[in-house]
Amino acid sequence: MTPPPVTEPEAPGAPGAVVYLDSAASAALRPEALEAMLPYLTGEYANPSAHHERGRRAHEAMEGARDAVAEVFGAIPEEIVFTSGGTESINAAVKGVALAQSEAGVGRHIVTTEIEHHAVLHSAQYLERFGFEVELLPVDECGRVTPDQVAASLRPDTALVSIGYANNEVGTVQPLAEIARAVRDRAHALGRRVPLHTDAVQVANTHALDVDALGVDLLSLSGHKFGGPKGSGVLYLRRGIPFLEQISGGGQERQRRSGTENVPGAVGFASALRLAQDEREAFSARTSVLRDRLLRGMREACPEVRVNGHPTEHLPHNLHVCFSDLEGETLVAALDARAIECSAGAACTSATWEPSHVLLAMGVPIDLAIGSLRMTLWPSLTEEQIDYVAGELPEAVAQSRRAVLPAP
Repeated sequence: MTPPPVTEPEAPGAPGAVVYLDSAASAALRPEALEAMLPYLTGEYANPSAHHERGRRAHEAMEGARDAVAEVFGAIPEEIVFTSGGTESINAAVKGVALAQSEAGVGRHIVTTEIEHHAVLHSAQYLERFGFEVELLPVDECGRVTPDQVAASLRPDTALVSIGYANNEVGTVQPLAEIARAVRDRAHALGRRVPLHTDAVQVANTHALDVDALGVDLLSLSGHKFGGPKGSGVLYLRRGIPFLEQISGGGQERQRRSGTENVPGAVGFASALRLAQDEREAFSARTSVLRDRLLRGMREACPEVRVNGHPTEHLPHNLHVCFSDLEGETLVAALDARAIECSAGAACTSATWEPSHVLLAMGVPIDLAIGSLRMTLWPSLTEEQIDYVAGELPEAVAQSRRAVLPAP
């Protein structure tokens, strides 16, 4: 049976179809990326390891995508490892370097922060089962860590430092280049090299990714955050950094990530990444205007709203807020009924609410942390849609509060 077409519902008074404010979770596939992928989803389906003409064409497509990504990073193609997404790229970076460093006798000390994505934190926790020591650095009320903090945490047995470029919840951007310099200086004083990894999954639309300018040794990206296909990702791995592969098999990706290559995914990833990087100034300018408009309207409609994250050093398309006396998931549902799609900053597991670890680390009270809301914008949104969201918010908030507060 042919599935029904996907339609976008409307709410009464909504300006057309759904207002999508969840681009940090996933962005739409760019038409250019789809066009680039189509040949490798149809006629050019050969395995790039095959030794025949069609296999050679698939191999050339993979290497062309690798060259394109390397150019964006200011890297060499051999430093690009294609993966299945950000989670795999992060796992490979944290576990692969830490295990290689341990095997070489360097040490088992890992430094990261309290507000990292769970892919980082859970990878670090996994390594603790094998004798690694994980040091979680605190952040300030805006979600930032200082270069001096990071440098001071380094020890002779530090195997890896992992600091996210921008937080996936509140959008705070870290002073990554300054952190990298501080790490290099401290490592030099210790007489050794300490690899620095960054989770850059949220920044491809807004920030340059030149790895030398940033000073990083490893960098993780996920394609569907900037208009590439889901199931595509990249790990930048600087030449000479110790690394133990996590997926063994046929030796693809220069022995660093075995498995038949996802040719259409790599091609679509590279196409979308080039476009995202070319358009990042326009993206930032447009989404900043929309975010400011939304925040003004939100404050007018709900003066009690609390804005989270750094006031200036934040992703231009990210607006993360908290409301008292409600639960974020309830508010998301109330907005969804009004054709507004966004995400909560708290996760519900069974009947127990778990406030965001990011907000708690920033000192946000628990009663506010469970009432958080993340709205992430895309340049194609209109002012009419932004005004509609601000106009619908008060009743959605009131409805959510009625759902959790006892009747008088």
